[in-house]
Amino acid sequence: MKMSGVAIVVVVLALVVSSLPARTMTQPKTLKAGFVYVGPIGDFGWTYAHDQGRLYAESKLPWLTTVYAESVPEGDASRIIHRMFRDEHCDVVFTTSFGYMDDTIDAGKRYPDKILFHCSGYKRSANVGTYFAEFYQIYYLNGLAAGALAKTDKFGYVGAYPTPELIRHLNAFLLGAQEINPSAILDVRWIYEWYSITKAQEATEALVSEGCSAIGYTTDSPTIPSVCEDHTRENDKGYPIYTFSHYSPMTKFAPNATLSGQLVLWGPVYTDILIKIHKGIYTPKNLEEVDYWDLLASGNVEMGSDFGVPINPKWIPALKAKMVKEKYTGKEMSTYDLIMLRLSQMKEVDALFDPYTGPIYDTEGNLRIPPGVRASHDELWLMDWGVKGVRGMPK
Repeated sequence: MKMSGVAIVVVVLALVVSSLPARTMTQPKTLKAGFVYVGPIGDFGWTYAHDQGRLYAESKLPWLTTVYAESVPEGDASRIIHRMFRDEHCDVVFTTSFGYMDDTIDAGKRYPDKILFHCSGYKRSANVGTYFAEFYQIYYLNGLAAGALAKTDKFGYVGAYPTPELIRHLNAFLLGAQEINPSAILDVRWIYEWYSITKAQEATEALVSEGCSAIGYTTDSPTIPSVCEDHTRENDKGYPIYTFSHYSPMTKFAPNATLSGQLVLWGPVYTDILIKIHKGIYTPKNLEEVDYWDLLASGNVEMGSDFGVPINPKWIPALKAKMVKEKYTGKEMSTYDLIMLRLSQMKEVDALFDPYTGPIYDTEGNLRIPPGVRASHDELWLMDWGVKGVRGMPK
């Protein structure tokens, strides 16, 4: 589990290809894939990004057909998976929300001759693989940018649920901000829904009213950027409320408030998995160690207010004007150059820098990651504690 997703997949392929009998490599004429979505495909966030990946794969693979179900409650995934296999005759089903994990594993037992892939989970079996596009490196980079430009020491974060994914993201965001501004604190608001325009709006308004001048988030709509844009245009405090693109570009909803963001390209991930199923490389008997863990080095995630735009050009001059000292060398440089340095370091397959390098303390002052030590894959995957300066962690 401590290997990167890329490394795990490569090892699995080498073992599988060498041991496959010739008949398993026969390619079926067609392959049918089902996708189970937690939100609507028009949410412009998580589900929209996954559906763009589905459409990308369908456009690249002439033998592929797909079906999808949107806005599926996390307690209803089992019924939808069953329908896709029994009634719609899918060969593989992708389940795209953390809360689908147990239903996906149970479906694997019920349909041992079928293939399933679960996004963002950690449970696998012979016919259930996992995949994820991981953003913690990018949240750290966004924290650097926010720490340089925010006009207060108070930062905000709106989270759907306190899962390990969201916790490691909000922690990384604050660690980046604290590298520039050691006094930074992060006020977290949980709304306990992935897609709720009303709750996301209420949480954002509350954070702004309490003095937050930069707000990160993990929810599935452009609501938070829109609220930050409204306050940036009308703010009588005289400073912007910075925010970020999430999964999809959000600059069109918040051209004056979007600073950067974390974006994903699911298309190459789905295409890679489906080609390997079509070729017989992935089978219902060999997926227990298949875990895609795509970081910046994969090229499937990127920092950006839009694809190919790491930082909103509107804010680049201000980042270039803010000078800081690089913490390892003491070299003075602009925050913009520091962000670009860290971005290039983390794009390396063997990342030259990692945000979760100790010493890192939790909210109670306990040393969680010793000096000079990097958190392991398992420690990140199961993270359930906030770093020093986080407010609002569940008890």
